[in-house]
Amino acid sequence: MLIDTHCHLDAAEFDADREQVAAQAQAAGVRGIVIPAIGRANFEAVRDLAHATPGGAYALGIHPLYVERAWNDDLTVLRSAVEQAMGDPRFVAIGEIGLDFFVKEIASGAARDKQERYYAAQLDLALEFKLPVLLHVRRSQDIILKYLRQHKGITGIAHAFNGSEQQAHGFTELGFALGIGGAMTFERALQIRRHAKDMELEHLVLETDSPDIPPAWLHEPDRRNTPGQVAGVARALAELRGVSETVVASGTAATALRVLPRLAHVLG
Repeated sequence: MLIDTHCHLDAAEFDADREQVAAQAQAAGVRGIVIPAIGRANFEAVRDLAHATPGGAYALGIHPLYVERAWNDDLTVLRSAVEQAMGDPRFVAIGEIGLDFFVKEIASGAARDKQERYYAAQLDLALEFKLPVLLHVRRSQDIILKYLRQHKGITGIAHAFNGSEQQAHGFTELGFALGIGGAMTFERALQIRRHAKDMELEHLVLETDSPDIPPAWLHEPDRRNTPGQVAGVARALAELRGVSETVVASGTAATALRVLPRLAHVLG
């Protein structure tokens, strides 16, 4: 069973053919698509889209790249949305949340402080409602881990993971899975490929981050990534590990269901 654990299917890039893209993913064997929010502006959109998409599920959270423009009451709005969503079987996690220290404008000073405050508050929310988290960890792995160790009991996915071996083990020791997607398909991505090859499948999940992070086989002029590409990611991962695609699909699906247990209600 193939599961895309991170797909921004609500993005404007899919406005012209969203239903077709979802149908193509289903035809490619993708049984589940997790659609994370990025801020209060798309809370309703990801919920409605998850319900309209076969195998669709959603997460609610405030993305670190959108924290700077967040309103003062956004965390209150998020908590209310999460509380209301707890009765919805398609709601599976808090996300996309985390820290981004790659973008210089928000990597220091008051902007960084606000990022960390929002991240910690959303971890508090995950603990309160006993939910996993979908983590954005761009150049912020050690600080992300510091907060996780202060919020014991939270698990989830370190999305698009590209940290060191020590950092990878830091996440897996806390019960997190590492998200493996299109970046792994590039031969120059040595560190990501090493994790993909050496980590046990019980620590890995598949993802696309559609429409972003396209795999190596998508070329210009249209490099838009789609959830159906998770089938190719699974194939590339199987080749890298020297196992069958079935082994990769079943192993990563089991991991996805472990770290996102509410997803089982969606997949039946």
